[in-house]
Amino acid sequence: MKDSHSAAYAAAGVDIEAGYRGVQLMKQHVARTRIPGVLSDIGGFGGLFAPELTGMEEPVLVSGTDGVGTKQRIAQLLDRHDSVGIDCVAMCVNDIVCCGAKPLFFLDYIAIGKNIPEKVAELVKGVAEGCVQAGCALIGGETAEHPGTMQADDYDLAGFSVGIVDRKKILDPASMQEGDVLLALPSSGLHSNGFSLVRKVFDVEHCDLNGYYEELGMSLGECLLTPTKIYVKPVLAAFAEAEVHGVSHITGGGFYENLPRCIPDGLGAQIRKEDIRVLPIFSLLQKKGDIPERDMYNTFNMGVGMVLVVSASTADRALAVLQEQGVEAYRLGEIVKSEEKVVLW
Repeated sequence: MKDSHSAAYAAAGVDIEAGYRGVQLMKQHVARTRIPGVLSDIGGFGGLFAPELTGMEEPVLVSGTDGVGTKQRIAQLLDRHDSVGIDCVAMCVNDIVCCGAKPLFFLDYIAIGKNIPEKVAELVKGVAEGCVQAGCALIGGETAEHPGTMQADDYDLAGFSVGIVDRKKILDPASMQEGDVLLALPSSGLHSNGFSLVRKVFDVEHCDLNGYYEELGMSLGECLLTPTKIYVKPVLAAFAEAEVHGVSHITGGGFYENLPRCIPDGLGAQIRKEDIRVLPIFSLLQKKGDIPERDMYNTFNMGVGMVLVVSASTADRALAVLQEQGVEAYRLGEIVKSEEKVVLW
């Protein structure tokens, strides 16, 4: 690409040479994600992947797409761009595993005001780390420079992932029944949801993000940028050892929006609020923003990033497997006969 240069395009604000430099810088990070099945290197027109289908009777592809949302504004204010890529991957692969599928590969898309190769490489470094945590490959992506429509320091990071599951192993909500146990997989913090409200409450454009908060045990900025937990490997391990009837990724909309997505009609999730291990950031947010309790549970994960619904007979085994995988999961509640999908008391 050394002979590729357009003075006219550069005068319009797009530096195609910076794009080529960015690709070179990110290759070392992409290489970390290479797994069996990858057939291409980044830089081509498409990413090639040959899935291993041995033992599968009816392979089904499962896809998921998402972005980081306004959390990336915190990264821009702090000029720290090495972790939001993890969030981008997490928001996609955590959704895919809810179907019972294993993520295979990921592609990212970065729209940026001014293409600074080192910044783009930092973003991709985070994406690669997320892929490593999820056990999937980063097989491609796109960086688009948007002068005139975005400020030079602005960017928007999004992506999508594809996974695979044997049709007979797709989680079926119809298998759920009264007495099933809800297991909470703790979140690492806010994850990537509710940040429009977070930014308003803390007035992040004008506050000291580097200011230390005793109740958080860290600076506000550090807490807000804590990457989303990726649950793929522990949840797949639980699938192998326990009877899992449903999985819910607790994202935007909190408990009230996300738990119903895996629960069939006639049943509901019954949870005692005192059993939820609420993280300090949520208590601080509620107090500082004077946010009603129901709004908190309808916006944030409150310390629970994912919920598994398992049979009562395999609940202890599921807990043991999750804990062996480094997840301090705990019993959150149970499935009951109810016209209300979520009963918090």
